[in-house]
Amino acid sequence: MYDAMEVSRLLDILGNRNRRRIIELLRQKPCFVTEISETLMLSPKAVIDHLQMMEQEAILSCQIDDRRRKYYYLENDILIDINLKQVRKLADLVEEVSKDQQLKNAVTMLGRMIKAHDMILSNLEQVNHDIEIKINDLARNNKDLFRSEREITVIIALSHDSLTLPELQQVTDVSPKDLGEILKRFERKGLIGRTKERYILRGVNAE
Repeated sequence: MYDAMEVSRLLDILGNRNRRRIIELLRQKPCFVTEISETLMLSPKAVIDHLQMMEQEAILSCQIDDRRRKYYYLENDILIDINLKQVRKLADLVEEVSKDQQLKNAVTMLGRMIKAHDMILSNLEQVNHDIEIKINDLARNNKDLFRSEREITVIIALSHDSLTLPELQQVTDVSPKDLGEILKRFERKGLIGRTKERYILRGVNAE
């Protein structure tokens, strides 16, 4: 007689559809791993894993033939044959409960993701607000350096990444002449530097 833990473990093993298919196949005749794999269209590795699990529980046994090939057969064919339908019903019930739990878990995860999304958006709005304040402070307190929005645009572009002169022209849409003058003023102030052909914002993208 099995105890509660053994019954639970046995149901867990036989609750798997592919393991039940293997049992059905072995009820007809003993089989090699390759036979099971080809008949049920399962990978040999998956078949071996299923067989070893059931062998540990004494559901299956194996023997080696004269050609050193291992074949498997049912250890307790009559007992499994009698109770297989009942095991299937229990396995189907376990599968239904599992699907319900998966649904609950998925809904819970979705709720957490939406909350995290809302929190990120809230934090992003605050960061954008802080950026606006900082830009206004820069423009107001350094009018000699930040003479128009073009200078701020260059600073913002270099805050994201180091850029070459053509790349800066492309992302800022500032004319080459004006861009050259802006970069010279920034270099004199020590705000930017150059590494080979790339301009970097000191303290942000500098190596």
